[in-house]
Amino acid sequence: MTPRVTLKPGRQGSLRRRHPWVFRNAIERVEGECSPGGTVDVVDHEGTWLTRGAWSPESQIAIRAWTFDSQQMVESTFIAERVARALARRDPALARDGASSAGVCGRVLFSESDGLPGVIVDRYDRWLVCQFLSSGAEARRDEVVAALHAALPGCACYERSDADVRRKEGLDPRSGPIDGEEPPEQVEIDEEGCRYGVDLRQGHKTGFYLDQRVNRGIARELARGADVLNVFAYTGGFGVAALAGGASGLVQIDSSAPALAAAGENLRRNGFGDAAVEDIEGDAFKVLRSFRDSRRDFDLIVLDPPKFAESKMQVEKAARGYKDINLLGFKLLRPGGRLITFSCSGHMTPPLFQKIVADAALDAGRDAWIERRLDQAPDHPVALSFPEAGYLKGLVCRV
Repeated sequence: MTPRVTLKPGRQGSLRRRHPWVFRNAIERVEGECSPGGTVDVVDHEGTWLTRGAWSPESQIAIRAWTFDSQQMVESTFIAERVARALARRDPALARDGASSAGVCGRVLFSESDGLPGVIVDRYDRWLVCQFLSSGAEARRDEVVAALHAALPGCACYERSDADVRRKEGLDPRSGPIDGEEPPEQVEIDEEGCRYGVDLRQGHKTGFYLDQRVNRGIARELARGADVLNVFAYTGGFGVAALAGGASGLVQIDSSAPALAAAGENLRRNGFGDAAVEDIEGDAFKVLRSFRDSRRDFDLIVLDPPKFAESKMQVEKAARGYKDINLLGFKLLRPGGRLITFSCSGHMTPPLFQKIVADAALDAGRDAWIERRLDQAPDHPVALSFPEAGYLKGLVCRV
């Protein structure tokens, strides 16, 4: 018998709206033995079936829903169908076999939004970089890998289950080849004609910020003839895009010397080795203050900082960081210049982020308006029943 979890009275509303999480404090009782990642049935206080999900004994999110169809059993065919459905919704290039990948890149599986909670898979050429971030994902790891091999023949799987969120699930970090094959030091990908080298083993997230694909294209459109400042540059994604769009000059700031070295390699990879580029290793806040004090200015500034808020408790502190960095950005813009600014903190709502940016412009003494609102690439879909998937938000502001 499948273990059964009964909710407290009045706690079934979110599941009826097909939100896939059950928090521990919503549970009244558990019947049967629940193993980590094992499948449980969830019923309301009256005994009406609600969902079938994966049990997590350590996390505050005690259950992540697999299905809202009582007739669906969570087994290998179920996993394979979810993988196939996710691929069918994406660019057909992502479904190519490994022999004809030719630098293809993109997100194949996006956790709850693709009906596979805790499973992230990104594709780089013929490599599938996998993250199993929840107890349920961990328990179904072999089935997911088998489904990927069946759907994408010729592709190799590499694991990057090294995100901090695994600790909340009581899971140790893990990374390494799943198929026994190590990836090369750099895997080259092609994004709209721009080529990037990706470090699958040590790079941020799964190696590259695939969620910014569309936004790099927008920066490319806006960069013609502009002096561009790329802050938190990492491996130079926005910098390459800006030069590809005809930027007249580029300054890149990052605290990591290896990241800036990789950014330089990406510039050379795209034929921009002789471009007017200045790399600055240092704390972005300090460097921007030095630019302000020396009255240095730019036509286009990209602010793509790391996540400032890891939890709701950190939002207030994060807001101060976003305010400060955007204030400095506005002060460094020439009249008519544009600021492309982002937050990837899921706990930072779009209205709050807009208010912070507006307050920054006000304190900088700049009149500005929003030209475009930005979010994550379409291969990072947001299910209507799971708004938490929409973590990336951005604005193009003109002064």
